[in-house]
Amino acid sequence: MREVSPLRIFIGYDPREAAAFSVLAHSIHVRASQPVSITPLMLTQLGQVYRRERNPLQSTDFSFSRFLVPYLSGFSGWSVFMDCDMLVLDDVAKLWALRDERYAVQVVKHNHVPEETIKFLDAAQTRYEKKNWSSVMLFNNAKCKALTPDYVNTASGLELHQFKWLDDEALIGEIPHRWNHLVGYDSPSRDVSLVHYTIGGPYFEEYRDCEYSEEWRAELAGMARVDQRQSR
Repeated sequence: MREVSPLRIFIGYDPREAAAFSVLAHSIHVRASQPVSITPLMLTQLGQVYRRERNPLQSTDFSFSRFLVPYLSGFSGWSVFMDCDMLVLDDVAKLWALRDERYAVQVVKHNHVPEETIKFLDAAQTRYEKKNWSSVMLFNNAKCKALTPDYVNTASGLELHQFKWLDDEALIGEIPHRWNHLVGYDSPSRDVSLVHYTIGGPYFEEYRDCEYSEEWRAELAGMARVDQRQSR
């Protein structure tokens, strides 16, 4: 029998969005048709490899630690990174099936120019080329060896998020837009595989009625029902 390796998924973790992380992880697991391994990128667990001082423009704990995923994967195989402020509404194996060996990394290539200056938790909203490309990434880890801990700890934010660590932009592949739907920016759609609450999700009072808020609360309630059944 052929050995089946779990799909490796890393999710950014910020203690201020712990509920968002848990709901996202649940939404992945309950829809997955293949085994999945989910790893939170918690700074409390990365002290031996991550030493960056927090930047005033950094809106989450995982703004830069996401680029350690290839290193944490031993620069082998493939891995997925996702921000925690998301909800998966499809089988993540379909995203995994999009892996293409021609590329070092695959993303949704948004043309995202936010108009506001402040987003959730009064964090600054920054504008830069390729914004939100790095919020969902399929990493072909062996082709991302430039992302050593030393590089991730010292490179500028733009060098990291604009993929300056690649020798050629042709190494950035594209995945369908349905795998990173930006709530509040993209036109409302029901044909979505992954919802991204990039300016704030329904777990914050001021965004409680945003697009796909009902789906998020239904996921939270479903997770709670599972917990209750298991505790009996």
